[in-house]
Amino acid sequence: MSGGPSVRQRVLGWFHERPTATAWALLAPGGLFLLVFFVAPLVIMFGYSFMERGLYGGVEAGFTLEHYAAFFQPLYLTILLRTVVMAVSTTLICLALGYPVAYTIARAGRFKNALLFLVILPFWTSFLVRTFAMIFLMRDSGLINSLLVKAGLVEEGITMLYTPFAVMAGLVYGFLPFMILPIYSSLEKLDLTLLEAAEILGAPPRARFFRVVLPLSMPGVVAGSLLVFIPALGSFLSSDLLGGAKQILVGNLIQNQFTSARNWPFGSAASFVMMVLVVIAVGIYLRVRDADEAREA
Repeated sequence: MSGGPSVRQRVLGWFHERPTATAWALLAPGGLFLLVFFVAPLVIMFGYSFMERGLYGGVEAGFTLEHYAAFFQPLYLTILLRTVVMAVSTTLICLALGYPVAYTIARAGRFKNALLFLVILPFWTSFLVRTFAMIFLMRDSGLINSLLVKAGLVEEGITMLYTPFAVMAGLVYGFLPFMILPIYSSLEKLDLTLLEAAEILGAPPRARFFRVVLPLSMPGVVAGSLLVFIPALGSFLSSDLLGGAKQILVGNLIQNQFTSARNWPFGSAASFVMMVLVVIAVGIYLRVRDADEAREA
């Protein structure tokens, strides 16, 4: 006689009869990971932001709002404004450079995979290594200045390193693929018959782009803009290495509070202020986009 169903069969049968329990079971490992390594640290930092700074670093028991008030002093507001300008400029430059690249890849035919490989290739190397490579390119005796001098375009090397230009170049170089890939994903799904219909109806190339291609690729543009803008706000490596600590951004400020300054409460408060500002900015942007789409519909 065969025995009854095994424990494994009973468990699988129980989950089969309860689809909701199956969904929660599948979500549990990822949810637990996020709870332990994302939510819990945020809760701890949020608590630290209201505590007193310890005499030798760390925190002491207490409650104060002085760290949040300190962040809105003119010195830190200047750093915040510089960071926002850098992040917005990086996003716009990446959009201007990335959209033509994504459009070219989407229409490249058999060369599409090779071009995508070139876009993804930088991710095979550490961002730190790539940043050091840019230092060798832009320093006074680097490759760029050497070529300019040999070509007779300049008599002496141009100072590029440790300038706002170097920081911007590093940010664009680091985040450009995050703009290209979402836009490519949208353009790759574009139905070419729509362009043919617009051409038959007499639409010139400019009208076909702004009336057909751009609106249909807006989901990729929005996704790419968010993927560039949000990390650029918190970036500190490019400004630290390429800016030579002369171009302080909010990311550098927060990093310094947790390391050299050992002011954990202020660093936590600055982190949460930036988080709130990012959420507000993204929420406003999405509401404006949804309102525009509703009017067009």
